[in-house]
Amino acid sequence: MKKLLIAGLAALLLTGTAQAATDPMALVGPISDYKIYVGGQVDELVNHSQQFVDAIKAGDLARAKALYAPSRVYYERVEPLAELFSDLDASVDSRADDHEQKEQDPGFTGFHRVEYILYTRGSTADAVPFADKLMVDLNDLKGRIAGLSVEPKVMVGGAAALIEEVAATKISGEEDRYSGTDLYDFQANVDGAEKIVNLLNPLLTQADPALSQKVAGNFKTVDAVLAKYKTEDGGYANYDQLTKPDRLKLQGPITELAEDLSKLTGTLGIE
Repeated sequence: MKKLLIAGLAALLLTGTAQAATDPMALVGPISDYKIYVGGQVDELVNHSQQFVDAIKAGDLARAKALYAPSRVYYERVEPLAELFSDLDASVDSRADDHEQKEQDPGFTGFHRVEYILYTRGSTADAVPFADKLMVDLNDLKGRIAGLSVEPKVMVGGAAALIEEVAATKISGEEDRYSGTDLYDFQANVDGAEKIVNLLNPLLTQADPALSQKVAGNFKTVDAVLAKYKTEDGGYANYDQLTKPDRLKLQGPITELAEDLSKLTGTLGIE
């Protein structure tokens, strides 16, 4: 989530109505549970990504492609904390457009560099050095997350940030442009945001029952729209298969959800 998205999120947050600050002690449990959740997701990220990298190093292009999106989802779910380490976020999750020479830039690394090689060059050999670096970075992330103290505003604001990124840029299909696996990312972002909201829901219900119910309803709507594109193997249809009307039907509920989630920090009085 880039500076533009953060700026957009800040603007959205201003729409929330400030309430009395939540008792910090009431946040201890949700934050602790969120840290446990993120730690588990990062463990899965490392484990699944290692299988992805092993397939690349074995020269199994079909298996590597099959594991690409299912490996990335764990990163997408925990982006509010993962992106706190900007050096790793740039190395793991940057896109070609973030670099001067785009796909040919040596600084373009991580999941999307590997995706580019696998899906446009049809090569596993060329992807090996980038796959190796990816695993180094992900193991580094695992260590940093383990020692991280989570601030309330990062956790609470992270729910909106995850969905705002989908609404602002990912809906165009620019993230996984080579593989068309964007819907995996969408669902992962929704899952990550919904986890945060579920942990905060007792506090949110107390502060603003109507908002709590509205957010829950919006999550159900978005989940239902995404479910239309699930495939029999548990994955998702290629994003290129969605027509412009399909994408608009998805963008409306996601944008509304982002707007509602932007009110969480103000409603809970978290600075």
